Amino acid sequence: MTVDDVYLSFLPLAHVLDRIIEEYFFHKGASVGFYHGDLSALKDDLMELKPTFFAGVPRVFERVHEGAMKTIEALSPLKQKIFGILYRYKLAWINLGYKQKYASPLADLLAFRKVKAGLGGRVRLVVSGGAPLSTEMEEFLRVTTCAFVVQGYGLTETCGLATVGFPDEMSMLGAVGVPSVYSEIRLEEVPEMGYNPLGNPPCGEICIRGKTVFAGYHKAPDLTKESFKDGWFHTGDIGELLPNGALKIIDRKKNIFKLSQGEYVAVEYLEKVYSSAPVIDDIWVYGNSAKSTLVAVVIPNENNTKKWADLNGHTGSFSELCSLDQLRNYILLELKTVANRNKLRHFEYIKGIILDHEPLDVQKELVTPTMKKRRDRLLKRYQVEIDKIYQSLTGRIF
Repeated sequence: MTVDDVYLSFLPLAHVLDRIIEEYFFHKGASVGFYHGDLSALKDDLMELKPTFFAGVPRVFERVHEGAMKTIEALSPLKQKIFGILYRYKLAWINLGYKQKYASPLADLLAFRKVKAGLGGRVRLVVSGGAPLSTEMEEFLRVTTCAFVVQGYGLTETCGLATVGFPDEMSMLGAVGVPSVYSEIRLEEVPEMGYNPLGNPPCGEICIRGKTVFAGYHKAPDLTKESFKDGWFHTGDIGELLPNGALKIIDRKKNIFKLSQGEYVAVEYLEKVYSSAPVIDDIWVYGNSAKSTLVAVVIPNENNTKKWADLNGHTGSFSELCSLDQLRNYILLELKTVANRNKLRHFEYIKGIILDHEPLDVQKELVTPTMKKRRDRLLKRYQVEIDKIYQSLTGRIF
C-alpha cells in the first residue's frame, strides 16, 4: 500500500481485522474513510469513497454477489449467455496459471468492469476474514472484481493475522493461506468429532504459538489456563491441512452438541452446507441433547420465493408467503436435496423449520457486527416456535 491508497472502514473499530488495517494505513500515510453507519447502504459509501482496498466478512461479500447477480439477471438472455462464456473463459486461463490481470483483459473490459464499478471502480485488493468464505464465492470474486482476492485467518488473541493466502494462487481457493512469518500452526486431535491430524486429510483443532499470540485474558486466569496447553493457544476452530501446506477452516469445536442418540453435530458446518440452497438467504440450525433431530430457522430469499409463488399460483406479500405451509414443505424438500448432495448423515438432516421474513441482523442483536450468530439470543427469540415444532415431530419415525 502507498499514500495513494484508500480503505473503507465499516467493521467495528474494536474488531481486530479493522484495527490492524487502520494501523497499517496510518503507518503508510494512506487514507481511511468511515462508512456512515448503515450496512444496507454500503454501496453508497463505496461510490463516494472509491476505495482501493476492501476488507470484510463473508456476509458482506455475499451481498456484493447478490447485487452482481441481480444486475446480470436484468440483462437480456443473449448478454447473460455472453457473460457466462466470458466468465468460464477467464476462469480457465486463471486455472492455467495466468495472473487474473492478464487472464482476459477483453472479458474485464466487456463484462467485469461493471462488477468492479460496483465496488467503487478502484479496488485492487479484497481481503475476507472473520469466517470462511465459500469456494464458489471466492472464485466469483477472483474472476469478476478485477482485483486480488485473498482470505486470511486470525483472532483477537493472535493480534489479527495468523495465516494469509497468496494473490493469483488458485491452489489456495477456499483456504485461508499459510502461516504468517511470526506464527506457528499445529493441529490437535478432536476424537469426539472424528478429526485426526494423522488422518487423510489431516484435520484437527487449530493451535497457534508465536510472537503475536496474547499473554492472557484480562483478570481471567482460569480462562487463560484453559486456552493454553504446552505453550500453544487452542483456538477452538477446526482446520484441514491441504497438500500445498495451506490451511482450510472447516468447523468450530465450540459450536458442537450431542443429540439424544449420542451423535455429535457441528452446526456451523451444517449452516454453511444448507446455505447453498438458492431459496435460502440465511439459516440457523438448532438441536440439543434432549432431542434426536435438528430443526432450523430459515430466512427465505425474497426473489426466489416470489418466483416460486408465481409458478405455484400463490399471491401476497413476502411476509404472507412465509406463512404458507406449502412454502415450508418446499424449502424442507430443498434442504433434503442439499443434504443428499453433500452426503450428510441421517441425523444431520433438518426435520422441521420456522420461516421468518425478517433477516437475522445486528439491530435485533441476533448476530454480531461480523455476522456471527448469537445462538443464545436466537434461542430466546424462537424458543416458543421451536417447542411447537418438536411437539409436532413427536411420534414420527425418521
